[in-house]
Amino acid sequence: MIKKILSYFTPIKIHTVNSAISKSIEVIWSKGELVMDSENANYSYGNLQRILKLGLKTIGFDKIATMHHVLVLGVAGGSVIKTLVNEIKFQGKITGVEIDPEIIKIANQYFKLDEIEQLEIIIDDAFEFVLKTKDKYDLIIIDVFQDLTMPNFLFETFFTDRICFLLNSKGVILFNTMLLNENHNKRNSEYFKSFNDADYVVKSIPRVERHNELIVIEKKH
Repeated sequence: MIKKILSYFTPIKIHTVNSAISKSIEVIWSKGELVMDSENANYSYGNLQRILKLGLKTIGFDKIATMHHVLVLGVAGGSVIKTLVNEIKFQGKITGVEIDPEIIKIANQYFKLDEIEQLEIIIDDAFEFVLKTKDKYDLIIIDVFQDLTMPNFLFETFFTDRICFLLNSKGVILFNTMLLNENHNKRNSEYFKSFNDADYVVKSIPRVERHNELIVIEKKH
């Protein structure tokens, strides 16, 4: 409790682990809140939870609450999963895919992710999982980062087509992207153009927390 109070004045680091995949991962008390950070980015809770919560609000809490199966690509500490369960009261199945087992160990220890009964965690590369899964989903949340870097495959046509194929009728994709330079702006602009207006409704929530752009893609049929 003392650390939590002191964190309103200065961040207090309580756990650090070095991972072969994510490099340095830290658990920090910050402004009275327990967060997970990489070396240069917020990975879970804190700003990231607020960013993804805004995306979920844009889709509609009531709409999400009626869904049956949600896929989360990039779990980290599981802040978006906590929003789904605790705030939206989502009662369907949640499948979380995370490439780094060390991150899941931390998520279980500090954020009690393993206590969520409807959650299945799969340790796998997001690209590989998307190729293999035979399930269909009502909501797919893409939040895949390695520190400040987004893997190129996220924006490739093959991956995008596969993600859209995995959506149920009138399903939704929530894609968290980071814009740090002009090349990133162009990348996102080209990504928007890849969707057919007859089949999809695509919305942008730009400059969330300064560097993030949320993309919401809804299947019309």
